[in-house]
Amino acid sequence: MIRPLVLLPVSTTVTEEQQPEAEPADSPVAMWIAILAGMSLVIGGLSAVFWAMVVDLPSYRILPDGSAMISERGITEIVASDVWFVITGALVGAGLGLVTWKWFRQLGWPTALLAVGSGLLAGVVCWQVGTLLGPGNFSERLTGALPGTLVPIPLELRSLSALAVWGFAAVTPVLLASSLGPDDEDHPTRWRRRPVEAEAEESGTIDDRGVLTADELS
Repeated sequence: MIRPLVLLPVSTTVTEEQQPEAEPADSPVAMWIAILAGMSLVIGGLSAVFWAMVVDLPSYRILPDGSAMISERGITEIVASDVWFVITGALVGAGLGLVTWKWFRQLGWPTALLAVGSGLLAGVVCWQVGTLLGPGNFSERLTGALPGTLVPIPLELRSLSALAVWGFAAVTPVLLASSLGPDDEDHPTRWRRRPVEAEAEESGTIDDRGVLTADELS
């Protein structure tokens, strides 16, 4: 016995259970900003260790009469800490700028502000941590030093303008990439203009005076 074939209507409506799961939303910008700030803190601390290692601090020699003397070469080496701070800031700032551009380039102009902020934050951390890693308070060490001993100068930043190098170095890659690189928001659009004659042929004809007249229906 052949059973009759029953055709059931197929619903085209997709139920909630059949719908594909929505893709997870993108991570909020605030979280990535916090990650950038944390990375700037860590890199600033590591930069301070490097700064303290490469700087050769000059020393004062304590004389028998209790006075302190420093050589002419030592005087010229006083600015060495600022020079190495600038070199470190240029390298670290450029790296932070590249990371900031890669993460936040879709934000537009706020990316430059984030780059400057990350560079300055790393520079301040390097400055403060580097000072702590230095020899310590210079006045206390100089007061308690015995004649003939050498007292190195403290590791400190003597020119605050050197701190600006960190922010400038960080924003430079962002400015270069935004000005020289392709703009993701601009998409090529082709504009096509239909000839007036073609439009006129569809709706009517144009007489010798340039007046559009409708064609008679056949």
